[in-house]
Amino acid sequence: MAESKKPELFELSNGKITAKLTNVGATITSLLIPDAKGDLADVALGFDSVDTYLDENPVYLGCIVGRVANRIKKGKFKLNGVEYSLAINNPPNIHSLHGGNKGFNRVLWDVTEHKTGENPSITFKYDSKDGEEGYPGDVAVTATYSLPSSSSLKVDMEAVPHNKATPISLAQHTYWNLAGHSSGDILDHSIQIWATQFTPVDETEIPTGEIKAVTGTPFDFLKENKVGSRINEVRGGYDHNYVLDCGEEKLGLKHVAKVKDPKSSRVLNLWADAPGVQFYTGNYLDGITGKHGAKYEKHAGLCLETQGFPNAINQQNFPSVVVKPGETYKHSMLFEFSTE
Repeated sequence: MAESKKPELFELSNGKITAKLTNVGATITSLLIPDAKGDLADVALGFDSVDTYLDENPVYLGCIVGRVANRIKKGKFKLNGVEYSLAINNPPNIHSLHGGNKGFNRVLWDVTEHKTGENPSITFKYDSKDGEEGYPGDVAVTATYSLPSSSSLKVDMEAVPHNKATPISLAQHTYWNLAGHSSGDILDHSIQIWATQFTPVDETEIPTGEIKAVTGTPFDFLKENKVGSRINEVRGGYDHNYVLDCGEEKLGLKHVAKVKDPKSSRVLNLWADAPGVQFYTGNYLDGITGKHGAKYEKHAGLCLETQGFPNAINQQNFPSVVVKPGETYKHSMLFEFSTE
């Protein structure tokens, strides 16, 4: 049984990038990246102890979230004539968030392969049971992290339902701070998001079902702009899904976003094949203690969670997140780091 295993730490390194990961939630615990001078910094928020990811990670630092990332309205959906009820775990809102009380982030995954050398990689596997957190059907899930070049990290997620159709929408939930995980807020980072539209939310953070143009709104990042430039115009800060509809493509992945830190000149370009990305500015970070005693206050990191649209299972006009037996859910992300 997966529960009898213990939390462990693993490393991928290619001489320029070093990633540390744990089998708790298939989580990135740290990522060392050079700046323009070659000085390394850990750009991923995280905890010192792997046990913390198992017991106390309410803000989902670094993990894979599922079976369905983001919010499902009132924790309910209907599929093939059956109504399913999920845990309500998004206070004060009455929704199910990121897979429920014990989603994929709070379980121990198996390590099925760990390669070192020139192109290092690690594959985590988790078998999600029928009825787990209220979801239908048995699902086999894998997440493979690799360093395909001296300056990139790739994540390949797959899920195969065995016996029932089920909603699946995985997300990788690392909080990035390109100046270093303990260097304050990311409001001076600049960001560009290749999305002409977003999905507005109601007062409980559930999409209204509308798909709206970003033009003329504080959600417009079609041109590079500072994260903090208009954040005060957005109630609570950014925590919204963008429709990825205009990025150039390479290797089957769309250009999602470009993030830049002016202090270190570090740049992150993200490519992915999901229909949306949740741009989240760490609004609920409230001084939790991270690595080496760092305090992660509000906006200490930003997330770019490529995903299916939030509450898609209940919105007919959103791309479907239902995966049937015989089908394979696939979701890849490529994080490219550079300096300028």
